[in-house]
Amino acid sequence: MKVKNERLRPKNQRVSNTRQRRQQHLLDVRVRSHKATQHRNRRILVALSKIALALVLVIGIILGVRFGAKHFFFENPDYQLSQIEIQTDGTLQREQILKAADLREGGNIFGVNLAQVRDRLQQLPQVDEVQVTRKLPGEIDIRITERKPIAWITSDKQISDPFASEVAFLVDARGVLMKEKKLLPEYLGLPLITGCTSESLEPGKTVESFEAKAALELLRQSTASFMQTRFQVREIDVSKGYCLVVSDKNHTRVTFGFDNLETQLQRLEQFLVYADDSKRELATVNLLVQRNIPVTFGRNAVDVINDTVDPDAEPRIMKAIPVHPLAKNESTTATSKARPSATPTVRKAVPLEKFRKD
Repeated sequence: MKVKNERLRPKNQRVSNTRQRRQQHLLDVRVRSHKATQHRNRRILVALSKIALALVLVIGIILGVRFGAKHFFFENPDYQLSQIEIQTDGTLQREQILKAADLREGGNIFGVNLAQVRDRLQQLPQVDEVQVTRKLPGEIDIRITERKPIAWITSDKQISDPFASEVAFLVDARGVLMKEKKLLPEYLGLPLITGCTSESLEPGKTVESFEAKAALELLRQSTASFMQTRFQVREIDVSKGYCLVVSDKNHTRVTFGFDNLETQLQRLEQFLVYADDSKRELATVNLLVQRNIPVTFGRNAVDVINDTVDPDAEPRIMKAIPVHPLAKNESTTATSKARPSATPTVRKAVPLEKFRKD
């Protein structure tokens, strides 16, 4: 039986046990792992080669561009900065602008950093807006819009001449302080804000105190309506800390609160209209009071004039002195001689009311 079974076994079937099969499996795994490692290393090498080639190309392009830019632009004499055009609407001088911008003619126009020039000029207290443009081949244009001062401001309570004072500064509508090197005549007529002791005043800084901001807001609103011609602010005293004491060109003193400035100006406008209709001058107005506003009137101009004359004196009419034309045969030298005439009687001043009655 055993012999018969051995004859029925296929000839190509290998006889192996469990240990042999395990060893054969380990050998196949090692071969496959080695091939996978080689394949992975080959892919990494190809990727690194591509990256290196790309870096070489990029570096070559960069160096080529830099060389070309340096040769055709930065070292090209055709692009030499030969003209700096400056336009400003204020008092800044050309030398002052060029010094602040650190800009001079003769260099390469592409070597000028326009952003840095603009930032440097923007730091000047007088400058509000700056535009810097490059015009090829050799020109740079600078356009400056300067701040427009609307008032003087000082920490002193009284000041006679802001032009000559070292503690008086110009201030624009945004509250930026300025110290102009060249003072224009129109600056002398600007309003004066006094008594601003709650902060340090330095050129380039912005006022932060509530009193100074309220004074600037009052100036802005008063110049945007009927008040601009009828009530021209000459001085604003903020030293009290709880109100604004404003004096106009006619020496009228008006006390404003910090809040609701528009409403207070409307009330003041009503008083001014009443004073104009009644031909009287306002002396003081206290707008801090909501109702029954205290108002005082000054003396009428006619009354002031009448106080300087004698109402009992009889007016005398001055007789006109006739002027005789020269005869044709008279020499021109005779015109220089004084003609005898009667001494005129000096007329005394007459009250205006008497002329009105006549």
